[in-house]
Amino acid sequence: MNSALTTAGITGRTRVYGILADPIYHVKAPEVMGALFARHGVDGVLVPLHVTADGLAAVMDGLRHLRNFGGFIATVPHKTAMTDLCDALTREAEQIGAVNCVRREADGRMVGTMLDGIGFVEALRASGLEPRDRSAALAGAGGAASAIAFALAEAGVSRLTILNRTADRARALVERLRTAYPTLAVDAGGAQAEHDLLVNGTSLGMRPQDPSPFDLSALHDGQFVAEAIMDPETTPLLAAASAAGCRIQKGLPMLERQIALMARHMGAL
Repeated sequence: MNSALTTAGITGRTRVYGILADPIYHVKAPEVMGALFARHGVDGVLVPLHVTADGLAAVMDGLRHLRNFGGFIATVPHKTAMTDLCDALTREAEQIGAVNCVRREADGRMVGTMLDGIGFVEALRASGLEPRDRSAALAGAGGAASAIAFALAEAGVSRLTILNRTADRARALVERLRTAYPTLAVDAGGAQAEHDLLVNGTSLGMRPQDPSPFDLSALHDGQFVAEAIMDPETTPLLAAASAAGCRIQKGLPMLERQIALMARHMGAL
């Protein structure tokens, strides 16, 4: 176990941070943030907090009163709801309509930002894939998917197709993207086979019984397939993509690429 996470290293001076999720078993942020704190000599700990949607507002109210609490990471399914619970949002969070990192100010005010998209694109580049001029299909229209969509648009993809089970949400994301990037070719729905980058921005694949976010039989070796899910490390989508000869990117690098940005937003670095 990382020494930054052991009780022997926690004192009354330790700054506390959290990650809010439902379910909570899959989160990797405590280990990754703990390692970052250890490298930088930060007296802090990031704690997993299992919070359901119906308890989110009450938990937020409680966290405002914890004077040694510095902020938290928000993940599935809280990223979109968090926009209405924060006292202030960064431009990125307002534009995307979701929050994945919140700083608690000294007076208890909560300031939210969204870093998933930055982390995802930087992870792509670290994997050897430059998004510029690529044609991308993105599964999902929720918080993480929206952040990835805006980051891909900013990175210069040539075309972006949004695939989502709820068509209205996909169309709403498309309209927001068209407003922000008028020259981007973006649409809702369509064939995945014609795209060279496939991205799963949904939670489909966390559970064995989940349907696939893409048609696995249509995968081909000219495609790069990227995942936002971190647990399991190799989702059924990634396993099928590897079998089809695709290059792949797992979900953890997206977190690793944004973890320092999260720590800075929360005032830990």
